[in-house]
Amino acid sequence: MSRSSNLTPREIVGELDRYIIGQTAAKRAVAIALRNRWRRQQVNGDLREEIYPKNIIMIGPTGVGKTEIARRLAKLAQAPFVKVEASKFTEVGYVGRDVDSMVRDLIEAAVSLVREEETEKVRDRAAELAENRLVELLSGPATVRPGFGFAPPPPPPQLSQTDREKLRAQLRAGTLDDQYVDIEVSEAGVTFLRNFSGQGMEEIGVNLQEFFKNMPGFNRTKKRKAKVPEAMKILEQEEAAKLIDMDRVSRDAVTRAETSGIIFIDEIDKIANREGTHGGPDVSREGVQRDILPIVEGSTVTTKYGPVKTDHILFIAAGAFHVSKPSDLIPELQGRFPIRVELDSLSGEDLVRILKEPKNSLIRQYTALLATEGVSLQFTDEALTEIARIAQRVNERTQNIGARRLHTVLERLLDEVSFTASEEPARTVRIDAPDVRAKLSEILKDEDLSRYIL
Repeated sequence: MSRSSNLTPREIVGELDRYIIGQTAAKRAVAIALRNRWRRQQVNGDLREEIYPKNIIMIGPTGVGKTEIARRLAKLAQAPFVKVEASKFTEVGYVGRDVDSMVRDLIEAAVSLVREEETEKVRDRAAELAENRLVELLSGPATVRPGFGFAPPPPPPQLSQTDREKLRAQLRAGTLDDQYVDIEVSEAGVTFLRNFSGQGMEEIGVNLQEFFKNMPGFNRTKKRKAKVPEAMKILEQEEAAKLIDMDRVSRDAVTRAETSGIIFIDEIDKIANREGTHGGPDVSREGVQRDILPIVEGSTVTTKYGPVKTDHILFIAAGAFHVSKPSDLIPELQGRFPIRVELDSLSGEDLVRILKEPKNSLIRQYTALLATEGVSLQFTDEALTEIARIAQRVNERTQNIGARRLHTVLERLLDEVSFTASEEPARTVRIDAPDVRAKLSEILKDEDLSRYIL
């Protein structure tokens, strides 16, 4: 079980608070859902299989934290996570992605997650083996080309053990970092196989690249010249891949996806039938809902890693529901999302806190970026308040895109500093409220212009 098993719902909310401002109701709902995963694992007997996750639908305008809550929850749980757009799917028989692909994407995420964990376990051993191979490459050619006569030429002189250890010490000290070596790397899958092996073949559980991989002529390598540090990374990856049992990785990934996977279905309001409209595109929308229904209810999807049961996957759906409402979804699908949470629109105070408090706040990001050019960026509290006020006013006058408006406002505000940072000497740039008003007030006054620039 992941480290989230040690966190209570209150601690989970506390972790989410480090990245997301407000939205307490949504945080509580996902925290309870995550804790229920752990509680289910503690239940003995057949009852455990009868306990299904309570799927969540989050309702709120764009830019208020719906996607971020789900993404941070998955990272916190170290769980396979995939975000899909409901509007990308089409009813069976139409051109577009089929709904089963969300489960196939989830299992791919699970495989990547488990492979990374297994790679971390063998990292030291892989580094040791890669170092041995690199010493062999640096000490001279191991193979001999045949000569033109009847007898091969004598083998080249090999380094003594003492010289090899000296070479190893130089390698570890970094004195050979500028030297190039020739290494053999596996070629990517054959082009026609990459083009041909699409999701249609996955539906019947066939992976053509795996099928042809061991056939003569398909598993080819090519020589590549690389500097020593890059060669070391490539060789480490190759050695780690040899040490990992991919069959066990696949089995563990399927189990991880089935028991702790999270699928986030965004824009679910786009497939809801508008009240009072029938026919046309609404027929396809309802068809997509009916295709999603069995996956959310619990079914078995065939993937190239084996069958995956969706019974205990947690589904979190989200939508703005501006022109439709959750009751416009078909009743069967509504019943599969018993927990509904409404997210609040962001106030001016919320926008100020978003600029200041999160661990990954925009102010910290811009400060770190410009620090790489020797620019020390400083904002006064009044400047942050003014930035938030302008963002809120633009949201009110044009489209309300929530916290995403802060990105556009800050980009406009820091345009000149970002452009000239690499040309001027190291300096400190202090931004206060008058600076913010001077750079943005003209655009804010011209409503037509602000629609395009902010």
